[in-house]
This record gives sequence, structure tokens and C-alpha cells, in this order.
Amino acid sequence: MRVLVVNAGSSSLKLRVLDGGEVLIGGCDLPAEAGRVEERVLRDALARLPAPDAVGHRVVHGGGRAAPARIGPELVRELATLAALAPLHQPAALAIADAVGRLLPEAPAVACFDTAFHARLPPAAATYALPRGWRARWPLRRYGFHGLSHAHVSRRAAEMLGWAGGELRIVSCHLGAGASLCAIAGGRSVDTTMGFTPVEGLVMATRPGDVDPGLLLWLLRGGRLDLDALEDGLVHDSGLMGLCGTADMRAVLERAGAGDAEARLALDVYVRRLRAGIAAMATALGGLDALVFTGGAGERAPALRERACAGLGLLGVRLDRRRNAVAAADADIGADAAPVRTLVVAAREDLEIARGVRSALGVSGR
Repeated sequence: MRVLVVNAGSSSLKLRVLDGGEVLIGGCDLPAEAGRVEERVLRDALARLPAPDAVGHRVVHGGGRAAPARIGPELVRELATLAALAPLHQPAALAIADAVGRLLPEAPAVACFDTAFHARLPPAAATYALPRGWRARWPLRRYGFHGLSHAHVSRRAAEMLGWAGGELRIVSCHLGAGASLCAIAGGRSVDTTMGFTPVEGLVMATRPGDVDPGLLLWLLRGGRLDLDALEDGLVHDSGLMGLCGTADMRAVLERAGAGDAEARLALDVYVRRLRAGIAAMATALGGLDALVFTGGAGERAPALRERACAGLGLLGVRLDRRRNAVAAADADIGADAAPVRTLVVAAREDLEIARGVRSALGVSGR
């Protein structure tokens, strides 16, 4: 079965076609404004790709759903109610799914959720310490995100290490425009840094990660900010952008290396939060077998990996600087004698989505 994988991001639309053996046989990236593409452009792009038998869509928020689901009117209505929890991604994914459905009406479509990998988080990791009445009235829990990426990291790391022992304990670091960590034990998510929305956790390109809620209440009181301005600032103007005026980690590293004070502070804040998060995830696992970097910055910023790992010696993490400097995914960049393996793994959500499509449609292999 050929599967068209559709990944609608906030600034681009990625199309990939995989055959039944999970081999990439076609693909293209389209620029998108807020994740949206003109239907004419989308039609032309699809015409240049191998015709698919089915379509899989990456959908950031699936609520409490733990498995991929066939797309239909009822599911679309359900997912639309979650748009406020992922405003950068959810509306774009639903709009693209609708457009692709009109252009490929004969191909069954499946939604694969970034939250699904975390749907069975242990209660202690999923629960917010909020009033009982609130939690009874609304679905207030830590959903987690980047699940498709973390799931692929779990599979690929086990393959790379030839793991044949007990539960493999992995901390997966997805570092892109959005960033999150996941503690994975034997292929299961047991903790993660993102929560109810993709704003919680690490410092990101334009999102702040963890912030004292009291600070946000202070900004709302007395007319300092209204809700729209607060949301816009948290989603678009915080993180690296708020600290040094750019959301591009490559530019931050270059400027920091040249002695720019704002960029050095931004990098220090980012790395401090990253190290602390990795340590917390390792604690949730009761130890660590492998630390894995993935995502745009995770795969292509060796200086960032070196800075992050420099503070993790107490966990057993030690880099080989030469391997780290030249690494291309998929690679082991750890020192030979290090008790914890450190890997770089290419982000391949497309493989997880293709698997999810076949599972939802009851198809195996070709």
C-alpha cells in the first residue's frame, strides 16, 4: 500500500509518499502561510507524486485518543474543538486534510496524533495538581506532543543499539522550532515536558516553555495585557525570539560564538532548561541507557549537543567530540567508554504515520 503522508506545519507543508516497504518514493515541501496552501498549488504538487492508496495526516492534538483514526465528519468536529490548545498547528492540519480529501476523494484518510504516544502516561505524570472540581469538569491533563517523533526515536534507537536486554531507557530530545523531551521505557512514554498545550516545558524558538502562572496573572490584571496579546506573546514572541530577537538556533549559536551578549544569554537559558529536563526525565526512568537527539536543531547543531551534554556527566553521558562534530543521522556520538550511549536520529514522523495508516485500515506490509 502506498501512503501519502501529509505534515502541515506552521510555515510549510511536507508531502511524502512511502511504499509498502516504508521506502520513500516521492515527496516535496511547499511553503505555507499559517500552514495553509492554495488548493491549486496543492493539486499541482499531488499530480507530480506517485498516486497513493491512502493518506495519513499528522494532527498535533488528538485529545485522549491513543490510536490513529479514520477521518470523517464526526472526527473532524471533535478535533476542531481542540484547536485552541494547538493554535499554530491544529487549524492548519484540518484545513489541509479537507483540501486533500477533495483532491483525492477515493483514498481513505487517517489522522495520526502527536498526543497518542503519551495517552497512557502514568497518572502521576499526566495529572495537574489543580482543584478537583476543575479536573472533573474539564479534561485538564498533560497530553504531551511530538509523540510521532518520540515513537520513531524509540524504535530506531533500539535497532541501532541492537538492544536485546531488558527495558531500554531512553531520553528523547526533539529539538526543533518546537522542543520537547520524552522519557521512554521499553517503548512506552512515561514522562514528557509538554503538557496541556505545546507551550509548556523547554525553551523553544518562539515559545517560553515553563513560566510561573502567577506572572501571567499579574500581566492580565490591571489592564497590562489582554488575553489576545498574552497568547500572541507566548506563542509567537517568546523563547529564543524574545531573548535575542531571532528564532533560528543557527543564528543564535553564530552570534553567541561572536560574543553577542543577548545571544549568549539566550543560549545559556535554553541549555540550562534542556539539561534540567534531561535529568528529570532520567530520574523518571530510574536510570538511563541512551540519550537521543532529533529534530532540526537536535540533528544539525553539534555545538548545541556539546553544550547540553557537557553538564550531564553525572548521568553517564560523555560525547566523543570528533564524532559529534561530523555526525549525520543516524549516528552514535558517545565516547567509547561512556556507560550511556548518545545518538543522533533523523526525525522520521512519516514512517510512524505510514505505520499508523496501515494499522487503522487493517493493512500490513505491501
